[in-house]
Amino acid sequence: MQAVEKIAQDILVAEGGFSDDPDDPGGVTRFGVTLKTLIALRRDFTADGQIDRRDLMKMTRAQAVQIYIDEYFYRPKINALPAVLHPVVFDMSVNAGQWAIRLLQGVLRDFGAQIAVDGVIGPQTSQAAHEITAAAPNHIVDAYAIARRNYYLRLADKSPKLRKYARTRAGTKGGWITRAERFLSPKYHLRPAEFQIRTSSWQ
Repeated sequence: MQAVEKIAQDILVAEGGFSDDPDDPGGVTRFGVTLKTLIALRRDFTADGQIDRRDLMKMTRAQAVQIYIDEYFYRPKINALPAVLHPVVFDMSVNAGQWAIRLLQGVLRDFGAQIAVDGVIGPQTSQAAHEITAAAPNHIVDAYAIARRNYYLRLADKSPKLRKYARTRAGTKGGWITRAERFLSPKYHLRPAEFQIRTSSWQ
C-alpha cells in the first residue's frame, strides 16, 4: 500500500509547475492548484489580506501537497476506498475534482453495484468498492483507468480547444491520455494506430 504522502508527491510531479493557459478551464494554476482553489480555501500565503497570483507563486511544493491530501483525498473520503484504488482515484481527484468519484461510481455500476452516481463517497459507494475489488482485484483499477481515458477523449470530442491536452501536435498521445494510462496495464494501452483512428475526426 502506497502512503498518501507518496501518492501526493507523484501527483505533484504529474501536475507540473506554473500554467496560465487561457484554454484551461481551471485558469491560472501552480503545482496543480488553481487560484480559484486558493481563494475558496482562503490561503493567504503572503499574509497581505488578499489572495491573488502572488499567493499562488508564494505557495511551496509542500503546501501544495498538503492541499492535495486535505482537499482531494480526505475531504472526498477517498481513504474509505480500497487501498488499490487510492493512487488512481486520488490522481483523478486532483485533476478533475468530483468527476473522479462520478467515474468510479459509474465503473462500480458497470460491475453490478446498485449505487447512485452523485460524486459522493458514502457508505454504499465504499461498500461496493470494497466488495468489487475483493471479487475482481486485477480488474478494478484497469476499468477505472479506461473510464478515465474515455472521459478525456469525450471532453476533447466535444471541445476542440481541449484537444491539445489529449493529443500532441505530432499526433501522439497528449498529457491527459498518457496520465490516464500510467495506471493502466500495458495490454490495455491504445496502440499508436488505434489512437490515430480514435482521434481521426479531430481537426
